[in-house]
Amino acid sequence: MNASKLFVAAAAMSMTATTFAAGSHGGGHGSSIGEPGNAGDVSRTIQVEMHDNYYEPEAIEVTRGETVRFMIENKGRLVHEFNIGTPDMHEAHRDEMKMMVEHGVIQGGKLNEDMMNMDMGNGHTMKHDDPNSVLLEPGQKKEIIWTFSSKTNMEFACNIPGHYQSGMYGDVNFDSRSDMQASAD
Repeated sequence: MNASKLFVAAAAMSMTATTFAAGSHGGGHGSSIGEPGNAGDVSRTIQVEMHDNYYEPEAIEVTRGETVRFMIENKGRLVHEFNIGTPDMHEAHRDEMKMMVEHGVIQGGKLNEDMMNMDMGNGHTMKHDDPNSVLLEPGQKKEIIWTFSSKTNMEFACNIPGHYQSGMYGDVNFDSRSDMQASAD
């Protein structure tokens, strides 16, 4: 295999691994962080406000196996994301968000809905429709229902370029009942 073919193969494998780790904008998500929950299983609702470069609350506490309804509202002046994932998933996802800005999907305080349907190749779009994430214009509200089935290092974050770096992320902490439940299983 010559050097150029090796480079192309390595790049393709890298992109596939990144897409798998971060979820795709076509509906994928990582099972290590949990799964979409059912409304009938919700144990509580957490209100999340997104402001320009911070969340309120800044951290949440969950129990392994708990299903939570997140009611998310963008109270900022810019488009923001609420995305549940591991730090590695967020790092990989930032490249997709950067592409959304570069292609004019995210325009400061506005989303170009038509551009979100743009084909990125391999059947992927910029729809941003993963069940662990919402992308909201100022004033918009949406909900996520999520079951935290695994205790792992997780956070919620906005991966729009510059937002995470300026502090727009929060910790998902598992309370001690998670440890007790795990030892009982």
